[in-house]
Amino acid sequence: MERRHFLRLGGSALGLAALGTTPRIGLAATPPRTIRLDYAYYSPPSLVLRKFGWLEEELKAQGTELRWVLSQGSNRALEYLNSDSIDFGSTAGLAALLARANGNPIKAVYVYSRPEWTALAVARDSPIRSVRELKGKKVAATKGTDPYLFLLRALHENGLTRNDVEIVHLQHPDGRAALEQRRVDAWAGLDPHLAASELEAGSRLIYRNVNFNTYGFLNVSDTFAVRHPDQVKRVIAAYERARTWIVAHPEETVALLSEESRLSPQVARLQLKRNDFSHPQIGQEHVDALRAAAPILLEEDLVKSGTDLPRTIGALIDPAFGQGVIRA
Repeated sequence: MERRHFLRLGGSALGLAALGTTPRIGLAATPPRTIRLDYAYYSPPSLVLRKFGWLEEELKAQGTELRWVLSQGSNRALEYLNSDSIDFGSTAGLAALLARANGNPIKAVYVYSRPEWTALAVARDSPIRSVRELKGKKVAATKGTDPYLFLLRALHENGLTRNDVEIVHLQHPDGRAALEQRRVDAWAGLDPHLAASELEAGSRLIYRNVNFNTYGFLNVSDTFAVRHPDQVKRVIAAYERARTWIVAHPEETVALLSEESRLSPQVARLQLKRNDFSHPQIGQEHVDALRAAAPILLEEDLVKSGTDLPRTIGALIDPAFGQGVIRA
């Protein structure tokens, strides 16, 4: 299960002119007093950035404080963005699209990784071997996250819908516990919890599909992006420093992830093997991926009927902030 799944991003700029066009002139000349940034165990660059304090050092010179908030999943990061509790949040791409389509005013400005971070898992002694055998079974998932949407797409691919299973809504760590305690029959898991369950409890993956895993997006609130475009670029530059550090220091990254997530180095190593950090610039590749994934949102009534998802994708994806900052 330690196969490396890397989907290399293309360099095509086709269609980028149709993407988000946030004004590049800030409405506030004064830097913000505070920038609120999330960190998440599923976003290794955020852990590196928080560990070394590089962004704090840079912001201190302009009188800005950096405040960190833990996100336990895309749903939490999106809730914090929507309630103005954070300015930047780490989420899966399809989860960000779902939130934007339902009125959460955010823009995706950076790709922190291209992961295979979710799969459908069963307990080690489970007789279940395929998605179709989940009919009538209990499946744990975190609503509004990539694993939840992954589950729905997997069901559809196998001729089922969410009405054919009983979805038990639990946060990712609780989903793992429910699976290992046999309170559910399957779990749409997320790394590092998924990797930990595989290695420590013998959980088996019955369905993998790297193409159903959407990218890791760093999102910013529309309000912050309009008021402080230069600060958005500053945060992206800091993420770039963290990303390049990860690429240059794989074993140190394993140790850091293990320490921060309180999981074994073996679990951290497996999680990192399922991530590609090589192409951080957001753009047309991500538009295409979201357009391919978007139908599930309409088919499962997760957005209002008639929602213009292509237009919503264009409003979500904004490559302009990273241009001139990202060197990869």
